[in-house]
Amino acid sequence: MKPHRPSAGPPPAIADRIPIFVRAWMQPFRACFTAPVWQHVLVLVMGAVLAPGKRTVTAALRVMGLDAISNFTRYHQVLNRARWRSRALARCLLELIVTTLLGDGPVLIGFDDTVERRWGPKIAARGIYRDPVRSSKEHFVKTSGLRWLCFMVLAPIPWAGRVWALPFLSILAPSERYHAERGRRHKTLTDQARQAILCVCRWLPRHRLVFVGDSSFAVLELLAAVRERCCVISRLRLDANLFAPVPPCRPPKRGRRPVKGRRLPKLKKRLVDAATVWRTVTLTGWYGNQTRTVAIASDVAVWYRAGSPPVPLRWVLVRDPSGEHEPQAFFSTDPELDPVLILTCFVRRWQVEVTFAECRAHLGVETQRQWSDRAIRRTTPTLLGLYSLIALWATELFEAGAVPRGASWYAKAHLTFSDAIAAVRYRLWLPDEFCTSTGRLTVGKIPPDLAQRMAEALCYAA
Repeated sequence: MKPHRPSAGPPPAIADRIPIFVRAWMQPFRACFTAPVWQHVLVLVMGAVLAPGKRTVTAALRVMGLDAISNFTRYHQVLNRARWRSRALARCLLELIVTTLLGDGPVLIGFDDTVERRWGPKIAARGIYRDPVRSSKEHFVKTSGLRWLCFMVLAPIPWAGRVWALPFLSILAPSERYHAERGRRHKTLTDQARQAILCVCRWLPRHRLVFVGDSSFAVLELLAAVRERCCVISRLRLDANLFAPVPPCRPPKRGRRPVKGRRLPKLKKRLVDAATVWRTVTLTGWYGNQTRTVAIASDVAVWYRAGSPPVPLRWVLVRDPSGEHEPQAFFSTDPELDPVLILTCFVRRWQVEVTFAECRAHLGVETQRQWSDRAIRRTTPTLLGLYSLIALWATELFEAGAVPRGASWYAKAHLTFSDAIAAVRYRLWLPDEFCTSTGRLTVGKIPPDLAQRMAEALCYAA
């Protein structure tokens, strides 16, 4: 005779699997979805946080205890069929980040492109691009995948003690061949950046916006289109054509009004010119959170090239006194900006690359398995946006007294994203908060210390 197993009651409803505090965390995005889709979204978001390894829909359902449901296609349809706008979610996420971390102060936004390495004959937007991580000036590496243009808020995280890059908007930027095969007008990467920058300026009309990009976006047409709405900081070529600002108005003459003054020496000549005035400054928060002493020279000028609009700017020439690093030049479309502040803002842009690496390591970017064009355009921006949500949720937990994992032989001075996602996971795995039981189970007691060690091991799984 088989022993009787006590019943754990009927399986909990899907709505009961989502804790109340998770619904409160996700409430700012509620208006972007219909009621049926919203329940599926909560399950997928919570499953994407808890699932280790690949971030597929099936992995999210398994960790939520829904691997035996019959209507699993409804969760796939959230990505490939349901009607919701990614731009609306991006705006809500941006406002949430600014309100929580920055308040009414200026907003520093870094933007850059990255290649998501995806293969498959059904991924139509896949192309071959330069790998920005493995390439250098002497070595050119190509890779196949999807190219994304990402915008991230460079905000200080109190509990981390440093600046993080929090993604809020990601745009798929296919190659020219992709658009030519479909008879569409091709948008270059700078065209996509110009439209996105102007869109973000409309979303935050009351804030001072500063955008920081690499040399790929130092394009006169882009800078001229956005400089009235925001400030752009980037690298400047040492052989750029610089001119003096337009002199004061003289008695009117016939012909067009001049847009530039006299030609100025190129920056590469100023490096060896004895008349160049250098100033030694010490910059904190350099790459690797280091402190570096450099010599700088700065002035205002007009960047102009025939056939392109002129752009007034402030250039900053940087020279390493030790000679270890090559000289570099930077610029700001706001001529009144302090040169040291220009360098400080540009150095913070490196956190964008850190975010890309963290998303691949901890959020499973590049492990998705969607083949629909709409699902592809939605999954990667969602995972990148989840990085920002986890940072915001961890901020709330740490401020409420959550203690990250530590040991007597290791005092962690600065917390990382692995600590943030572990804190969120641990909150989700707490007893009486999250249930994945779907059938009749034998009730057994686990010692509290063993349960805590098991939870910590699961929370820190990649």
